[in-house]
Amino acid sequence: MHTDCTRRQWLAAAAGAALVRPFVATATANPTPRVAIGKCPDYGPELLPTMQRMFDQLGGLERLVKGKTVAIKVNMTGDTNIRLGHAPAEDTHYTHPRVIAATVHLMGRAGARRVRLLESCWSSSEPLQEFMLRANWEPRDFLGAAPLVEFENTNVLGRARKYARLTTPQGGHMFRAFDLNHSYTDCDVFVSLAKMKDHATAGVTLSMKNCFGITPVTIYGDGAGIDEPSIEPRGGRGIMHAGNRQPSKSAVPENDPKTPREDTYRIPRIVADLVAARPIDLAIVEAIRSMAGGEGPWVKPSRAISPGVLVAGTNCVATDAVCMAVMGYDPMAVRGMAPFEKCDSTLQLAEELGVGPRDLKRIEVVGTPIREAMFRYRV
Repeated sequence: MHTDCTRRQWLAAAAGAALVRPFVATATANPTPRVAIGKCPDYGPELLPTMQRMFDQLGGLERLVKGKTVAIKVNMTGDTNIRLGHAPAEDTHYTHPRVIAATVHLMGRAGARRVRLLESCWSSSEPLQEFMLRANWEPRDFLGAAPLVEFENTNVLGRARKYARLTTPQGGHMFRAFDLNHSYTDCDVFVSLAKMKDHATAGVTLSMKNCFGITPVTIYGDGAGIDEPSIEPRGGRGIMHAGNRQPSKSAVPENDPKTPREDTYRIPRIVADLVAARPIDLAIVEAIRSMAGGEGPWVKPSRAISPGVLVAGTNCVATDAVCMAVMGYDPMAVRGMAPFEKCDSTLQLAEELGVGPRDLKRIEVVGTPIREAMFRYRV
């Protein structure tokens, strides 16, 4: 993907978008979380005004990001050479680069001092820009979307001298603290920019499950160092999935190594702990084009779909609850109910930690009604 978009072009596009609706903060203090839904048929000219309108409906970006450093965790799960048929990765399991660029631009336009794009590249310490190039993306499209844009592969230590430790409120379900790349603490606003998908071991992967990827493989991976983090990341996050060993001894071990070693038990709890330890300030989930049946082409059977929808909110549990409803699922579902037939509900577990509500009766949905945005992921 290379559109040769300069910041001037993004500004021109935004000027036209501003005619759709003035970009002003409209929200008032309200304990009920608000979630915006927007219909968007493709990644063309309607994308930017749709996203701007949604952020308007949440109260405006300026009050959230002006003068601040914004960290955006994107979803580039798996290696860049994995495809569902002949579809580009961004049309199925990666966050689409046009959505990333539009988000970066709107952050810059709202006055963000710095925007930092983050992802833990699959089993690699290479710069995130290089990983994006291997996916046939053009990093200059992001650099040109706002005044100051940076990249960080959070699988490794990066620019810091040591990993940052974030503690989980109430002690967590699985971990009472995590050691993460500095970028997840060296920011004022944390954004989870996810793809709306099913998940083989967690039921669904939305804004919260996207944060499973903030854990560095050098500490929580198959090849992590025993005493200290490894220099190079090797393999996946087997420690998190199977619990076959503990993280590097420099990090905090799990609370109880006697709990089930099943990924369907562990992953939902670890995700809930992560979003409690590193709260999401803005959740954005895109499914203009996506996939159903799993989180990546390695899950069989799975298929490419085109729901044509975006969802955003400032509470990740509420946002994921609305996403589930859009997907045709009940956000109040528990283990044994679709899509959690074999796993526990991340939404329920995060709600137990006080992160947010999953009951639609306690959530204000604005923009497109759920019934008009619904795209059933299961046929």
